[in-house]
Amino acid sequence: MGALTLSNVTKSFGTTDVIKGVDLQVEDGEFCVFVGPSGCGKSTLLRMIAGLEDCTGGEIAIDGKRVNEVAPAKRELAMVFQSYALYPHLTVRDNMGLALKQAGVSKPDITKATDRAADMLSLGPLLDRRPAELSGGQRQRVAIGRAIVRTPKLFLFDEPLSNLDAALRVATRIEIARLHRDLAATMIYVTHDQIEAMTLADRIVVLRAGRVEQVGAPMELYNDPANTFVAGFIGSPQMNFLKAGALGMRSDTMGVRPEHLALSREAGQMPGTVSHVEKLGGETLVYVNAEAQGLLTVRLFGEHNFNVGEAVHITPDASRAFHFDANGQRLR
Repeated sequence: MGALTLSNVTKSFGTTDVIKGVDLQVEDGEFCVFVGPSGCGKSTLLRMIAGLEDCTGGEIAIDGKRVNEVAPAKRELAMVFQSYALYPHLTVRDNMGLALKQAGVSKPDITKATDRAADMLSLGPLLDRRPAELSGGQRQRVAIGRAIVRTPKLFLFDEPLSNLDAALRVATRIEIARLHRDLAATMIYVTHDQIEAMTLADRIVVLRAGRVEQVGAPMELYNDPANTFVAGFIGSPQMNFLKAGALGMRSDTMGVRPEHLALSREAGQMPGTVSHVEKLGGETLVYVNAEAQGLLTVRLFGEHNFNVGEAVHITPDASRAFHFDANGQRLR
């Protein structure tokens, strides 16, 4: 079991409030991702769950048991950090089995646990190597393996892919998703990358300035954002925000995703000029300076030929638009 409950959890450093009353229920076996911009409190919240930071207020419970006063080593958690934190003088096998050795686990049981983790992570041929002989992706897999051998109630990941290049990030992301399916374990994952959040999570917790803005499944947040912050943070390229009054609407702001803007050379609702074009093969991103609206992003699937400086017209799909009030809250 690995259910987690946060009840009105707060954290202050002196007079600075960092976490401002977070309530959250993470179900056993769920993959929950904390996402938000730098400084939003997501890593601090993860460290509080791990016991590496004390709570100023509120309660943290694992499987219904309060753990605020429980030492990190006694919480039955395993944490994977952004830095691999491997011992350079130890082999892969010894790095992965060190926590079990320190806990007094027998050598045969340590071997069994490390072999199982190595099989899951395709590390078998690397067990006798040292960290200096491994690539960055391999080192991160060893760090994940070190967590797996402990069979924790909760896996905590703190931006584990940040030090990897783009190709390795994708490959390791797939590994982590597969591991979650294989282990059926509860995982809490911190990232500032909303693509990681969208592709990994069962549920996403969007944080801003120490508060939870919205919690939901990835496509729920994408298709039903509560406010302009969530609407703008979830989705890449970012949602376009239009001045609704200039379009004759009563709301303060209309949000339209780039794929829901039609682009034409002949006619449309908003005239503009092409500012930049990105041809990505499977899609084309056209950036348009629209009159009375500023720079808008249009996503066209497939290959399209538009030129910088070309006059165009944009028409939003009104049926896919979102409307927000002056405070950025969604109008239903």
